[in-house]
Amino acid sequence: MVSNKKFMISLATAATLAGAGYVTAQNVVPNVGIQTVQASAINDYIANNNIQPVSIQYEQGTFNNWFGYENGVGKPEGVVVHETATPGATARNEVTYFNREWSNMYSYVHAFVDNNEIINIHSTDYGVWGAGPTANAKYVQVELCEVSSTDQFARSISNDAYYIAKKLIQYNLPFTPGTTVLSHNDVSQRYGDTNHTDPVGYFASWGYSMDQFYELIGNYYNNLKANGSVTNGGGNSTSPDNGNGTNTENTINVNNPNGSYVPIVAFQDDGSVKTVTNRALMNNTPWYTDKTRESDGVTYRRVATNEWVSTATLNKFNKSRTRRLRVLFLVL
Repeated sequence: MVSNKKFMISLATAATLAGAGYVTAQNVVPNVGIQTVQASAINDYIANNNIQPVSIQYEQGTFNNWFGYENGVGKPEGVVVHETATPGATARNEVTYFNREWSNMYSYVHAFVDNNEIINIHSTDYGVWGAGPTANAKYVQVELCEVSSTDQFARSISNDAYYIAKKLIQYNLPFTPGTTVLSHNDVSQRYGDTNHTDPVGYFASWGYSMDQFYELIGNYYNNLKANGSVTNGGGNSTSPDNGNGTNTENTINVNNPNGSYVPIVAFQDDGSVKTVTNRALMNNTPWYTDKTRESDGVTYRRVATNEWVSTATLNKFNKSRTRRLRVLFLVL
């Protein structure tokens, strides 16, 4: 938690979307650097329901203090994990708030994560004002939004772990719990610049812990480094309600009989659709999906944050063969 909605944090010294979130289920890769911890019902829920993280959305926010880390621009030492302490506020809500108020509350972070979105609003090559001057000069910082259901929490944790693992890999950092990935509580205890304890209390309210979160991050980190996947191919082929009132089959098989790839579209603000021109789905590949939407009499299924495929290109649903999902993209 960094918001001045709680208290002011000390000032520090003054990318484009690249297909993140398209993942391939491959073989299990053993975790490294992970101590044995109590089994997590949340991590099991993520695996059993084959929950996949969403794409990272990159958009430049209003924060205009561009300062490098103490080791230089593009050289963070790890990632600090926050939570917003604002129940019900979405990642988009928080982005809007921080972009409007950062100059008054002297706080800003790199990204916000909820159960539906990962929104990166400041280049992680540069520092932000999130955890006091010492940590600000060292770490990428991400805020996890508070949600209201177990399914939403599991999806938000999956998205958060994915973002953290991707940033460690981006900057060629090892995954070392407590060193390259820290909670704000860890930062407060280590450097003393703030007294925040997040996300420990929020995690505990869901029967979750930082050790269990480390386990999830480590699994994602190792699999992403090995083969671009966050999962090992396990999990069920269906999932419960995603917290937004949509309860649909979560596996589809796409194929375009009239072409060598399956086109995808993005919904515009007015509800119309526009074809995505730099990516498409490979024919005859199974995809994770969580929402259905219609436009001009055509039904679409969502395969990424705002990327949809027409149901006219779908083969019939297959509930039994999808313990291993291949989710690939083709650059046109």
